[in-house]
This record gives sequence, structure tokens and C-alpha cells, in this order.
Amino acid sequence: MRIVVVGSGAREDALSWRLASSPSCESIVAAPGNAGTASRGENVRISATDGPSLVELCRHRNIDFAVLGSETTIAAGVADRMTAAGISVFGPSRSAGRLESSKIFSKRFMQRHRIPTARAAVVHSLDAAARALNEWDGGVVVKADGLAAGKGVVVTKDADEARAVLRDWYGAGGIPGGGNGVLLEQRLEGRECSVFALADGTSLTPFLDARDYKRAGDGDTGPNTGGMGAYSPADELPANALDVVRERILDPVLRGLQADDERYVGVLYCGLMWTQAGPAVIEFNVRFGDPETQVLMPRIDGDFAALLKSVADGATEASAATVSARHCVGVVLATESYPFASTPVNDLLPDVSLAEGCQAFWGSSTLENGHVRSSGGRVLTVTAVGGDREDARVRAYAAVRTLSSRFGNANLTYRSDIGASTG
Repeated sequence: MRIVVVGSGAREDALSWRLASSPSCESIVAAPGNAGTASRGENVRISATDGPSLVELCRHRNIDFAVLGSETTIAAGVADRMTAAGISVFGPSRSAGRLESSKIFSKRFMQRHRIPTARAAVVHSLDAAARALNEWDGGVVVKADGLAAGKGVVVTKDADEARAVLRDWYGAGGIPGGGNGVLLEQRLEGRECSVFALADGTSLTPFLDARDYKRAGDGDTGPNTGGMGAYSPADELPANALDVVRERILDPVLRGLQADDERYVGVLYCGLMWTQAGPAVIEFNVRFGDPETQVLMPRIDGDFAALLKSVADGATEASAATVSARHCVGVVLATESYPFASTPVNDLLPDVSLAEGCQAFWGSSTLENGHVRSSGGRVLTVTAVGGDREDARVRAYAAVRTLSSRFGNANLTYRSDIGASTG
């Protein structure tokens, strides 16, 4: 197959890396791609949200299959345009994608179809928020309704802290992602994890699990980010965790999608809190996560391209690819100003070769005249596999030190506790 991967981050680099190793993959095109995807295929400078140009690219290059990486691509309706043009595509429609692109839509979907989730209130003004918080007991999670690149969620300890956030959002700060809708959620207690399920329009099959780290600093301190690292599997979960998630989360989601006449194709990322009562949904994402994808791909054996193509074509062939028993830990290297600003980094050497079992995936970047120019923020995700999580963690941080010395002038920073048992 000739495959196009749409997007430009470390997620798309990891996807293209695994797809390129598939027996059924003939070639990879990335749009727009980055410094990593350029090493295993061709980058084409087309925006990940430019549906008409992406359709024309697929026609011109005789692309057999498209894999949509980012949430902005899905929210822009790229899958709809490709499907209408007869192109096989892994990624949901814009309508089904509202499970991520609108936190309010997603919460109402869960409430309507009795999917376990936190209690919540929807507000559209500061006055409405004040009224909702008057009788609030406990912590509050304040969520912007729209897409905000991982920066639209603030976890607060009580109503007073939430009020301060809301005064900023409804004042000069503005609501991340725009609009005026905000979701106020009960703060759940438990262990956070993510489960990824494959959706072919008629079934939802649990596939992989992981845990990521949202906070910028060690010990889960500092501001929320798009993610500073991850590990897979999420081995603190019960042995039957995926069966429980299928029964309590995925089956009701599938019934709800069918009841709402939504045909969902692609991957459903279930962000969960494992409470004393079992799993509850914190959020849905409608694509593979970043940085989770970077620790999922090294655990996959077999023909990953054939697996995703079977999902896109409406009949999941689960045996096409398997999940290994290996553990994987990934650490994000970011610029010091992240997440408050994305300071570009120029003239990085493209060599990210590491010891066997280790990989480095580039974030948003370009390869020009033999050097990498990064747009800043999350520059690289460094991963390693091992026999258990601690083995993978030790190997990952050894690889981080190797690249940190190689890119010393870039002043990259990272958390030191990714994958730690107390993390």
C-alpha cells in the first residue's frame, strides 16, 4: 500500500515509523510531516487541515490509504472529504469527532448513554459559573469546550481556585480554544490511564493501554501541558482491566453511537480515572495520543498497516498485528519556555540514532540543508523498550542523556520521573 500520514508531530513520526515497517506498506508520504517522517518517506507541504489539497494529493499519488493523526485534521472534516472522494481513511468524521472537539457535546453524550463519568455543569458566562459553584463541594476540573492543544484543562482544589481561573478566562485571558462554553467537572480520585480501542463502524475493540504525564514538572507539579512522557502498558491496572473497560465503557459508547446514527471509524482514546468503583471517563479523544503513540508503536508486532486498513474498511482483522509483552517508556524533551511559549530551535543535527530498542521521534520540525529546525515546545520524544517498566525507564533515560549531550546548545528540559513507581 501507498500510505499518507496526515500531521506533523511526534505522534505522526511514530505512526509513520511503525507503518513503514509493515509488510503491506510500499511507501509513506507525510503531509506536512516533520524531520523524522522525512527520513523514511516523502514530506509534502500541505496543511493537515487542508482537505481539498489532501484529497488531490491522494489522487495524484495513487494513495491507497490515509491515516489521520491530529485532532485538528479530524475537526476540519478531512475524513469526510476523503470518504466522499472514495479514499480509504483511518479517522472519524467531523460529526463523530465532536467527542473530542467539544467537551460539552462529549459530556452530554456520556450522560445520555449512561457512560460512567464525573458529574458536571455546563456554563456560558462568569455569572452562570458563579451560580454553579455556589454549592460545589470538593475539587473542580475547569475545561474549555473546544480544542486547545492540551491547554484547555485546569485542575483546581476547590471552588475558590476555579473562580480565579474563570475570572481570567472570561476576562482578558480568554477561553482557550475560543468560544464561551466551559465545563465544570467533579474532580475524580483514583489512577489515571488511557485505553485505545479500534472502531470500524460496527465494533469497538480494546487494543492498547498507557499512562501519560500532563504536568510540566516532576511530581506532577506545574502547569498542564500536551504531555511530558508516557509508558505502556499501564501495569497498575487490574488484570482484567480491558474486559472491564469493554463492558462498562466501550459497549455503551458503541450503542450510543449507533443510537445517534454516528458511524465511527478510527481509534477511540478513552482517558479514564480508575476509581474505587471502577473506570470513569475523564475525556474522549478521537485519535492516537501524543505522547502515548510514541510508547505504543514500539510494542506492536506484525502488519500494523494491514490492521489499520482493515479497520478503515469496516472489518477489523485483529490478527494482522499483535501487542508484545514488552514495556515502553517515553520521555519528552521540550524547550524551557514550554508550555507558556514555543521558542524555535534552529540547526539541530538530524542524527537521533540510539542503542537498540531505543527510538527518538521528532515533534513539529523541518529538515533544511542537513539541519533540523524545530518550532519549539515538545521537540523530541525519546523511548525505550524493556522487559519491565523499570528496565525500559533506565534505558529511556540513558538515551535521553545521550541526546541531551548531543543537543546541548538547545537547552532542552524534561521530567526525571516518567515511569517511576511513585510517578
